[in-house]
Amino acid sequence: MRSPRHTLHIVSGKGGTGKTTIASALACALATSGRRVLVCEVEGRQGIAELFGSTPLIGSKERRLLRTPDGGTVFGLAIDAEDALLEYLETFYRLGLAGRALDRFGAVDFATSIAPGLRDVLLTGKVYEAVRRGIKQRPNAYDAVVLDAPPTGRIAQFLNVHEALAGLARVGPIRAQADSIMRLLRSATTVVHLVTLLEEMPVTETEEAIAALRPTQIRVATVIENMAMPTPLNHDQLLTAATRTTQLVVPGWTDKQNRALTAEFAGEAARTLQQRDRHERLESLRLPLAEIAFDPAGIDEAALFTISDQLRDQIRLEAA
Repeated sequence: MRSPRHTLHIVSGKGGTGKTTIASALACALATSGRRVLVCEVEGRQGIAELFGSTPLIGSKERRLLRTPDGGTVFGLAIDAEDALLEYLETFYRLGLAGRALDRFGAVDFATSIAPGLRDVLLTGKVYEAVRRGIKQRPNAYDAVVLDAPPTGRIAQFLNVHEALAGLARVGPIRAQADSIMRLLRSATTVVHLVTLLEEMPVTETEEAIAALRPTQIRVATVIENMAMPTPLNHDQLLTAATRTTQLVVPGWTDKQNRALTAEFAGEAARTLQQRDRHERLESLRLPLAEIAFDPAGIDEAALFTISDQLRDQIRLEAA
């Protein structure tokens, strides 16, 4: 019997590593054979809309972004904490008109500003609701939800809604919702993917995020090495080039030009050796690694589908 698929994929990474691109490509990878997939963002950057060439996602409304070549559909959602709080007040306290009045007076913005833990619960709560539709088999259900989450430096704090509510609510509807969210985040069908470049700071933040997530019992499934640049040279060849043991000579070039070429190649070889060292650091974490090739042409729709194919080939989409 085939294992059930993961229904919630959380994607995080240090700023600049391409986590929004990876989250969007992962949504495309999951959208196969009539499957409906929702990709969400919570940072207000409209990065998803920009990637898909769409108008901004506003008002916490879900909108279809595209149909994939594999026969699925990707929808987008930009979750806003203030909209989520107004919806929460309407759902649990029947304060629709009163909530909108509070918003006009700035009380909603004030509440989410002084209580960042509440903000995180509201944002994750919207994701929880989208995932639950599939469990309840509602007509507007999604087969999978991908969350473009905050960066690795804040991912454990963002997902650990129990800790976020420690000083805010110990009982009541908000606490009950937080308990439900944590059960979902800790379930076998939820996984976290961490995106990194093979550079010092992103790799260090990835290591720290894994350590910070461990006490939450939220499972990290994959570390994704983005924009990787493979080389046919082995370690000894790279070391020779990096130390300029052999000078490159191009017929017809001057000595100055050949020295400049040798120096440039030496710098690239040294960077590649450093990247291999960082790759070995990531291997030592004993988590599955996926590698996404660098595309010098940049990211467009075709590149997004190319990345989605690479992700589908390397990332386990079924639950254990």
